[in-house]
Amino acid sequence: MIKEIRIGGFGGQGVILSGLVIGKAATLFDKKNSVQTQSYGPEARGGASKTEILISDEEIIYPEVESPDILVIMSHEALLKYHKDLKKEGILIVDPDLAHIDVISDFINENKIEVYEVNVTKIATEEIGLKIVANIVMVGVITKITKLISIDSVKKAIIDSVPKGTEEKNLTAFDYGYNYNMD
Repeated sequence: MIKEIRIGGFGGQGVILSGLVIGKAATLFDKKNSVQTQSYGPEARGGASKTEILISDEEIIYPEVESPDILVIMSHEALLKYHKDLKKEGILIVDPDLAHIDVISDFINENKIEVYEVNVTKIATEEIGLKIVANIVMVGVITKITKLISIDSVKKAIIDSVPKGTEEKNLTAFDYGYNYNMD
């Protein structure tokens, strides 16, 4: 079993931190094989940003995501840029306040993509009062939908990865994402 995940957004959203948390949860705490890579535009804050994570029970031979099983989108630019790489019958998780999937509806239908729309930025802003934790809300959503990593492992990885003093807010953000009603 090898699963490929790509998270795309713009600089400043914590996309890279999301990938680090997922990769760390898989490798250090769930004892799976995992590789995490990242890239961002020269603009840094506001420019294109992505992180990719491979999770496997077996040795990972090639450390690049070629065609993700799971595509997580936190900006419209990322949706337009990365949706064509998503595997047939893949999973698309998107913040609908930041990316509008209607522009790729033909692709979704033709490829039988399973779509989840979760307003992670709105949840972070309105429920937690801290927009900057939207990425960790999304990690909660990813954890629940994919079941690739355990809740306990993700929580340990969050505590190990976020700035000191922000652990409780980030754990609360994770819980909001994980407990979000997908129906």
